[in-house]
Amino acid sequence: MTCTLLLVDDHSLIRAGVRALVSDIPGYAVIGEANDGSQVPELVMQLDPDIVLLDISMRSTSGLDALSRLRALGCRCKVLILSMHTDPELIMQALESGAHGYLLKDTTATELEQALAALRGNERYLSPAIAHTVINQALLRAQSSKPEAVENHNLTARQLEILRLIVRGKSTREIAQGLGLSIKTVETHRSQIMKRLQIYDVAGLVLFAVREQIISLDD
Repeated sequence: MTCTLLLVDDHSLIRAGVRALVSDIPGYAVIGEANDGSQVPELVMQLDPDIVLLDISMRSTSGLDALSRLRALGCRCKVLILSMHTDPELIMQALESGAHGYLLKDTTATELEQALAALRGNERYLSPAIAHTVINQALLRAQSSKPEAVENHNLTARQLEILRLIVRGKSTREIAQGLGLSIKTVETHRSQIMKRLQIYDVAGLVLFAVREQIISLDD
């Protein structure tokens, strides 16, 4: 079954380039395009795409504003940010606004395929190139807000190991290969981690891992 995509970027050359890359990936198809965030809610309602590839900086309505509108509408589509911005605060804001993944525009075709596959499989994706940046920002937030510590997270040693890898931006396949586990086993652990922590987004997992000293900037 084909996974449908809505491509949103205010530069026609960028859209053309991404569309060409997607055309070479089996099982995916771009079914619509927009050049501004203001068009996103209506197009999503009309086309019902599986994934929205969304730029952040656009002329009129930003990608962050579009994210907020989609969340308010309760849209089921996944959103993959495709941006040149590496500002940690902006990345965290995008994740907290409902983005399911964040990918840099100078990415490779292989990484784009990995990100799309992750979102298609109901996973999150964070580009390895910015994973350290996100952890650093989460650490700064945790230090400034001084949130209450969780007394007992009840995670097993294996789940803690997998949580560290998730926070570092590793995909399910990469985790499985690195630990010598099946993809299904890793998916089960991931589901159990999120259920036990009651945290269902990358930003939240990063904040938790930093706050509980499960991961540090030296990892």
